[in-house]
Amino acid sequence: MKLASLQQGRDGRLVVVSDDLSRCVPVPDIALTLQQALDHWDSVAPALAAVAAKLNARGIDGQPFDETDCASPLPRAYQWADGSAYVNHVELVRKARNAEMPPSFWTDPLIYQGGSDSFLSPHDPIMMADEAYGIDLEGEVAVITGDVPMGVTPEQAKAHIRLVMLVNDVSLRGLIPNELAKGFGFFQSKPSSAFSPVAVTPDSLGDAWDGGKLHLSLLSAINGQPFGKPNAGIDMTFDFPTLIAHAAKTRPLSAGTIIGSGTVSNKDPDGGPGRPVAEGGLGYSCIAEIRTIETIRDGKPSTPFLRFGDRVRIEMKDKDGRSVFGAIDQQVAKYEG
Repeated sequence: MKLASLQQGRDGRLVVVSDDLSRCVPVPDIALTLQQALDHWDSVAPALAAVAAKLNARGIDGQPFDETDCASPLPRAYQWADGSAYVNHVELVRKARNAEMPPSFWTDPLIYQGGSDSFLSPHDPIMMADEAYGIDLEGEVAVITGDVPMGVTPEQAKAHIRLVMLVNDVSLRGLIPNELAKGFGFFQSKPSSAFSPVAVTPDSLGDAWDGGKLHLSLLSAINGQPFGKPNAGIDMTFDFPTLIAHAAKTRPLSAGTIIGSGTVSNKDPDGGPGRPVAEGGLGYSCIAEIRTIETIRDGKPSTPFLRFGDRVRIEMKDKDGRSVFGAIDQQVAKYEG
């Protein structure tokens, strides 16, 4: 089933969405918000699934579904923890900062805790005061968990994945090096993220979901031009159950916790860095990657970071070309204060 939150108040209004993303049904008698549904998942999920079945079978009409009416599925969350599951991406970006790649990064997941109190809606502008911040998109896959006990194994963690969605984890590349040099992690360099209009239960993803990875191409475009199409199920060093188990090693995770994959990144078939889409490659899910490759190849980067007026689109389509989660579609705009 597919769920969304229409913009209403701080936590949105939960709706069940048809598989083709054309219609939706509010379900206030089941749950007012997605967080409320997650808090009582075992008892409300069957009722939500029954509504979804009727909606898809045209047993109920519902109302037109408009992605621009949506907040992120969870407009705010108790926890947003983002991993770096595609170690190929980590390696490339660290090269751009002249930072050494510890061997442990290939065996021990890397996760940071992001701000979760003010997610952007999927069609909200990315408001920034200065282009010099180095505004970058980061296209990722994310999962929402139920309650996760402390100390779960990756195999046990599979059962706690409730929903899957996409995310634009905006990064400010110009602020990251000095911030990390302080030795205390990201803060100013990681502003509000935006999530896809729709979150989807794993069973609705069919054979594209293998229990831990989503085997579909993540499509990103900048100003209408294809920028990336890497497959999210390839080159993912750590799957979602592994990331969840890592996050829950020393603490339980509350229902509504969001775990991100990190920037989706594929190597070339020959094992080298990916090539741009225009050169027949799979492209990238962030600008930092292509700038690193340009630096390796040409001695300096030539692709600029995002500027005011630029538009970013992130989407994923199934094998029949239908949008699975709807699109994150955002324009960069100047924040005037």
